[in-house]
Amino acid sequence: MKKAISSGVKVLIILILIPVLYVVGVILYGTVTDYQPEETIPLTFWGNSEETVASNNFSFLIWNIGYAGLGEKEDFFYDGGSGVRPSKEQYEVYMSGIERTLSEYAGTDFIMIQEIDTNSKRSYFNNQLHRLSANLPGYVYTYATNYQVDFVPMPLGNPASALGKMQAGLGTYSKYVPSSSTRLQFPGEFGWPKKVFILDRCMLVMRIPVNGGKELLVVNTHNSAYDSDGKLKGEEMEYLKNFVTAEYEKGNYIVVGGDWNQNPPNFPQNHFNEGKADYDQGIIATDFMPEGWTFAYDMSYPTNRSLKKAYAAGETQTDLIDYFLLSPNVDLLTVKTIDMQFSYSDHQPVKMNVRLK
Repeated sequence: MKKAISSGVKVLIILILIPVLYVVGVILYGTVTDYQPEETIPLTFWGNSEETVASNNFSFLIWNIGYAGLGEKEDFFYDGGSGVRPSKEQYEVYMSGIERTLSEYAGTDFIMIQEIDTNSKRSYFNNQLHRLSANLPGYVYTYATNYQVDFVPMPLGNPASALGKMQAGLGTYSKYVPSSSTRLQFPGEFGWPKKVFILDRCMLVMRIPVNGGKELLVVNTHNSAYDSDGKLKGEEMEYLKNFVTAEYEKGNYIVVGGDWNQNPPNFPQNHFNEGKADYDQGIIATDFMPEGWTFAYDMSYPTNRSLKKAYAAGETQTDLIDYFLLSPNVDLLTVKTIDMQFSYSDHQPVKMNVRLK
């Protein structure tokens, strides 16, 4: 004779099954709806500009704005903290600060932004791409998606506090009308199911016609993070190198800028940390690029901070992972990190001036 299952056991089984079914369901849904872009995607651009190229001198600004969710008061669960998103009021403090900062640099020829949200729960479904354009009159701008997931369940355990819908990418604002803008997908990916909920890394390439029938390629990049063995970074860097060297051989000018998630060649590890615990994000090999290519950065200030805790000057570990790469036919004039004490983002902007040879 079969024994009846007690009501208490039934409740226990249900309590166990509910989170299991939730996780399985989320993974299956994410897999079915996974964003899988083509390697090359032509991009639309918006805005208006009447500027024409009349000089060989150009200015650039790069900034990972951290979707206006990682300012000075924030920590983040992916990096050992517990935070998921700031309050809406605090988000507006960060976003307004980013707007004011970019307004101050509105004369810059090219502004290259990483982690810019267009429709994400973490930034209260604010279209930051178009919102920032209001502070940058006279710019043409374009956007490449690198994070598109209907529902990111992390951190697990509380669906209401999960990251949720994610739509974000790279934005480049230009004083000059490009001949084209293109999204180029980096090779490599994390294993399943992680790849379903993580970024699809890419480059945004904007082509600007310049004197002599050549082109200035403005390349916005955001390379992989959370890549413990460096395999993904290695594949991405080889792809980037092959692309830019081929374009240089055509006679074009190349400026790559963004968040590389690794130190530039020859950068001394823990330069800003005064002997504190290791903050190793990897480093580009000294001989990675052919002779004549230049990595442009400013060692005076860090460009990135740890998110284990809220920022505390002199205590928080910092590093330099935001910088530029210039082809041999581009002369570096100045490069300067804008020290903002990480007020509005976990990254700091970097400004550069160059001259085409």
